[in-house]
Amino acid sequence: MAERMGFFTDTSICIGCKACEVACKEWNHVPDDGFVFRATSYDNTGSLGADTWRHVAFIEQPGRARDGRGPGGPDGSDGAASNGGFEDIEGWLMSSDVCKHCTHAACLDVCPTGALFRTEFETVVVQADVCNGCGYCVPACPYGVIDRREGDGRAFKCTMCYDRQLGGLEPACAKVCPTDSIQFGPLDELRARAAERLEHLHAGGRSEARLYGADPGDGVGGDGAFFLLMDEPEVYGLPPDPVVTTRDLPAMWGWAAGAALSMAGAVAISFLGRSRSFPGRSR
Repeated sequence: MAERMGFFTDTSICIGCKACEVACKEWNHVPDDGFVFRATSYDNTGSLGADTWRHVAFIEQPGRARDGRGPGGPDGSDGAASNGGFEDIEGWLMSSDVCKHCTHAACLDVCPTGALFRTEFETVVVQADVCNGCGYCVPACPYGVIDRREGDGRAFKCTMCYDRQLGGLEPACAKVCPTDSIQFGPLDELRARAAERLEHLHAGGRSEARLYGADPGDGVGGDGAFFLLMDEPEVYGLPPDPVVTTRDLPAMWGWAAGAALSMAGAVAISFLGRSRSFPGRSR
């Protein structure tokens, strides 16, 4: 088994250029997203899906509500664009989201065909030619990453550029990232690097910075793709305490087996009781 590889995405230096999205689509021949204007954000892809394996989220940080007479500019404003009594955009959070390549991956547990498999790099990949489109993996993912392609039916997601890794190359998204917000390498090295970066930000007064998905003791055993966030996970659309959705399956199968045995025993006892009620019955 090769060394486990992963992604460390430092959102504090993401500039929202979406070069990673473009590189991912070009290398992996991922189709376009339909060019739908959502009118809710400058983010034109919306979320991860079968046709978006890397998604750069633009998260507006609202300022305080104002009546146009706040301190600052010559008109009483603070220099930012005012929307009357509405909140202004004070800043932006940028984050390039991707499949987390969980240590305990529920999608692997529920796939009936073996289309999902774990590579020698400990990443999780979908084999499109084996996928039968059952969709079991879609609700199994605690992050809502996997989706089925419209008009196709099969499931697709990030492969961490498995083909490039086999050739000794880094994934396309990490290769093109101009700020090194997306870093690729051995997972243990990335975790150590992330811890140093977090300490540096805290020392600089950025107490809101936190790591997400880097803890092997979390509900999914840690992620192969983890993040340095500058706000609560919920702000980025991430679950605060992700849990592998199949964690209770062994117990559930045990209960089902116990119930089946109990029912079989009850039927057998009932049958024996009925037989004893008619001893020596003639035909």
